[in-house]
Amino acid sequence: MSDDLVFMMGEFEANFPTERHFAKNHMWGMKRDDGIYRFGFTAYAVRLLQDVYFLEWMVEEGTSLTEKQEIGAIESKKAESALYSPIAGRLARFNEALLSDPSTINVDKYGAGWLFEIEGDANGLFEPQAYIEHLDGVWEVTQRTIKGQLN
Repeated sequence: MSDDLVFMMGEFEANFPTERHFAKNHMWGMKRDDGIYRFGFTAYAVRLLQDVYFLEWMVEEGTSLTEKQEIGAIESKKAESALYSPIAGRLARFNEALLSDPSTINVDKYGAGWLFEIEGDANGLFEPQAYIEHLDGVWEVTQRTIKGQLN
């Protein structure tokens, strides 16, 4: 992974594989050989969430999704959040193993911790360098939000 891009979150490194694309909702997407995109949380999201312990889906496999449609929920040490589809398309499948052990997201975010697969058009996703630039733009607000939660 020596060609990963790195974004510094304070003293912590967040790595981003350059063979993937990235969504504004801090998910990575990677096109499989069959044209279906696999999605998971980026290192940035995992660092902010910390210790994911609950995951649920609100839609069924095979459902047609719109971009930004709510599809599930996640709970972690730091946050409870709705999950939204990063692209429009047909939900091909969920990573069922995560329902019984979502902690895999914490330890293997770019591998076995993937969330779901969508058959669709991913033209709206960021190239890796553009995602890093997006993070530069949101990091200051994110830090203020984190500090506000701590006080």
